[in-house]
Amino acid sequence: MSCNPSFGGIGKGHLMREVDALDGLCCRICDQSGVHYKVLNRRKGPAVWGLRAQIDRKLYKQNMQKEILNTPLLTVQEGAVEDLILTEPEPEHTGKYRVSGVVLVDGSTVYAESVVLTTGTFLRGMIVIGLEMHPAGRLGDQPSIGLARTLEKLGFVVGRLKTGTPPRIAKESINFSILNKQTPDNPSIPFSFINETVWIKPEDQLPCYLTHTNPQVDEIVLENLHLNCHVKETTRGPRYCPSIESKVLRFPNRIHQVWLEPEGMDSDLIYPQGLSVTLPAELQEKMITCIRGLEKAKMIQPGYGVQYDYLDPRQITPSLETHLVQRLFFAGQINGTTGYEEAAAQGVIAGINASLRVRHKPPFVISRTEGYIGVLIDDLTTLGTNEPYRMFTSRAEFRLSLRPDNADSRLTFRGYKEAGCVSQQRYERATWMKSSLEEGISVLKSIEFSSSKWKNLIPEASISSGKSLPLRALDVLKYEEVDIELLAKAVPEPLKEYTRCRELAERLKIEATYESVLFHQQQEIKEVQRDEALQLPKDLDYLTLRDVSLSREVREKLHFSRPQTIGAASRIPGVTPAAIINLLRFVKTTQQRQAAMDRLPQTDQRLCNTDKLEDRQL
Repeated sequence: MSCNPSFGGIGKGHLMREVDALDGLCCRICDQSGVHYKVLNRRKGPAVWGLRAQIDRKLYKQNMQKEILNTPLLTVQEGAVEDLILTEPEPEHTGKYRVSGVVLVDGSTVYAESVVLTTGTFLRGMIVIGLEMHPAGRLGDQPSIGLARTLEKLGFVVGRLKTGTPPRIAKESINFSILNKQTPDNPSIPFSFINETVWIKPEDQLPCYLTHTNPQVDEIVLENLHLNCHVKETTRGPRYCPSIESKVLRFPNRIHQVWLEPEGMDSDLIYPQGLSVTLPAELQEKMITCIRGLEKAKMIQPGYGVQYDYLDPRQITPSLETHLVQRLFFAGQINGTTGYEEAAAQGVIAGINASLRVRHKPPFVISRTEGYIGVLIDDLTTLGTNEPYRMFTSRAEFRLSLRPDNADSRLTFRGYKEAGCVSQQRYERATWMKSSLEEGISVLKSIEFSSSKWKNLIPEASISSGKSLPLRALDVLKYEEVDIELLAKAVPEPLKEYTRCRELAERLKIEATYESVLFHQQQEIKEVQRDEALQLPKDLDYLTLRDVSLSREVREKLHFSRPQTIGAASRIPGVTPAAIINLLRFVKTTQQRQAAMDRLPQTDQRLCNTDKLEDRQL
């Protein structure tokens, strides 16, 4: 964990759940390493709740390394990659080259059938503090220069992004007594579907504290902009997690939140979330001591900015394999994203597909209708990005269907059957949960009473007794004040058994809440899936294609992004509706011709068999 000591959040928590549904590691490790668990956005519906946890940085590292090093058939070799080993491409696939391994900085080689690059901020990374700049991927680590040059020489379109990190503050130097204290949830909700609880009780968890900036902070920032080359750079930084300098310039005369977050159970460091800064170190100290509760704060490490190369993500397919180099996959910040969760989501998909590619199996692709991972990858591969991309629930069209609670039912079965990445234990648990939900919903639909009887059974519920039609138990469960436990007290048989599993009880409540709207959303999803089912030929040369009327601009955009479906093509900026219709006609005509060609041999065979039968009869 090279930056903030936390996982999850609004949108990001959805990605975490989907990574876990595919048996990714980070959720299980978070459940073993957190020091403060909280669900964000509780005031809104469960479709947009955001699971989040403060993580013990040292404990997370220990638990993750232990898990990785004890994984059967996995060899771990530490070293910096300097170059790629390239061979002739496979003729049946697009691409100029095929990767067959990597060259390490010491000159040694590692051969591989597939390669996944997850370069973080290390491609030509440059650290900035005030006017000082020096090469580094993060503080204390050398950047990757040779690999960046290799990728550029191969023809990849390279861009430049920046990010930053706040200073670290000594815990004992902060006056917490005057600050707003935030306690963890009780009970704490685990990230992983296979965990019923987290490793630590709520009463043993650490609190977070809230403070704010003030006009003095603004004054220090504005008076010293000339000493900050990171802010003056044209390189784009994160829009939704900006530096304090960017906030002061973009939102003048406002105060901004600063969350004081612990770095671990035994750590003396506090991470001031929201105070990312690249001013000279002495000015950072001056600024910190202007903030309430931090008047006597001691800065242990200054904040700094990082500038780094990324590659235009429109150069990769939805499986995260590159168009230019066969069997080479990109994941994480190399594709222009920001955050652990976005990187983990890409990493699990790239890893799955790197393995499937070696075994000559179809790629594992998640669509926008199936998960936030699909939204993330589709946005990157069709729209590209010119600023660090961060996931939000607002990016998904089908939020009510893509909830944190149902990620297992959406992805675990596909991961088990198509990708082989899901353990038997997880598959069996997902199967049990699916059947229990279906059974529970069926039972709730079967129990019907008059509204007046429900009112007598559950007086806490605001049920109108004037309704003439009978109400199902599922309808009663939709009321905000009603949960499965309350229903089970009113109708013990057969509802009592559904109160034994906390997660099952919560998911039945959520399914009831969204029952009516989900039906309509499923119809919309089917319409989108029809477009996604129309595959575009992989070897289509848009620049020279004569059978379809497309403008030069549209041809160039399609040639660069190489969408795999009509749906993906329609989301590329600048590709007009008229161009999509023409492309659609071309695809359908091509498919019809191909189908006719496929039928010809069968027709000839039937004619031949008929002739033989007539000969025998004669």
